[in-house]
Amino acid sequence: MTLSRLSPLARWLGFAGLLPFFGMLALALFGPPVLEGFAVAALGTYGAVILSFLGAVHWGLALGSPEAPARGWRLVLGVVPALIAWVALLLEAGPSLALLAAGLVGTALVETLAARRGLLPAGYLALRWMLSLAAGLSLGLAALAFWEF
Repeated sequence: MTLSRLSPLARWLGFAGLLPFFGMLALALFGPPVLEGFAVAALGTYGAVILSFLGAVHWGLALGSPEAPARGWRLVLGVVPALIAWVALLLEAGPSLALLAAGLVGTALVETLAARRGLLPAGYLALRWMLSLAAGLSLGLAALAFWEF
């Protein structure tokens, strides 16, 4: 699967979706101290929203092809990321951000298995890995910076 098989708008919107990850990371690390808490919370909240969105992709794909043999697993994959995101929002900043990073990359790993079975649209997986690694990096760096031991 190649990235060029996705529409330019899908690619553009996907990469634009990284702006809040890196913007809030930069604000948390280099901004005025008074905005640090806001930036960390905003980064975690956005990460949770995006992780939930990734699950919704699979829920939609499952509902769109009810005869598909993997429909049950797709519905599970549609729910699990939202549950991980919810738990992450209940944790302190460092563990929360780390769980979100792991959730994004873990979802991409599961999607790789789905792609091998032909269950994902062409080009999706290439974009997902790029976006997941970049978002996971921003969340992981923030987790390290704001983990209180």
